[in-house]
Amino acid sequence: MGKLKAFITMSADGYVAGPDQSEENPLGVGGEELHNWLVRLKAFNEAHGREGGEVTASSPVVEAWFDNVGAEIMGRNMFGGGPGPWGDDPWKGWWGDDPPYHNPVFVLTHYEREPLEMQGGTTFHFVTDGIESALDQARKAAGERDVSISGGAQAIQQYLDAGLLDELEISISPLLLGGGARLFDNLGDPAAIELEQVRSVEGVGVTHISYRVGRS
Repeated sequence: MGKLKAFITMSADGYVAGPDQSEENPLGVGGEELHNWLVRLKAFNEAHGREGGEVTASSPVVEAWFDNVGAEIMGRNMFGGGPGPWGDDPWKGWWGDDPPYHNPVFVLTHYEREPLEMQGGTTFHFVTDGIESALDQARKAAGERDVSISGGAQAIQQYLDAGLLDELEISISPLLLGGGARLFDNLGDPAAIELEQVRSVEGVGVTHISYRVGRS
């Protein structure tokens, strides 16, 4: 069985999205700037079917995000479309007809919906019976490969709090957002979570820190 891994970018003051998140502004005020280091990379462009971009010390870090991943999990907010029932013309995600995942993606939601098959091997499955069910389904789909949590903060928090997360990589952007969604909020007993640093990479405009996750 593979590992459950999460990758996310965080501001220097601890936020993974800015204040006032909305359907029109999914990462909140200033939140898009968290990923300035990422969107310029060749590895990022290739994952989105585009050409061009830079190769920096961050490139192998981003390339490793996709290595050995057989399925993804994400929260409803990251998939988007607003809260509540899906409606008559349901949201199909932020990524167009060919999302960058190229694997089954299991979306945590309270509202049922039929699977959404997209181009390039991505199929979104909508899971209404909790994080454990989503992980079980993702692991079956991934086989011996890893499962990656794509975000956002609430999804990672739930798996971290439940003791199910194996690895966490935080890319720290030298940006102060002053408010928004914190990565390490909503944890029942934060002191029980053990983070063992296993790697640190200094990139251009970002520092990547990888942790092995355990519980005391």
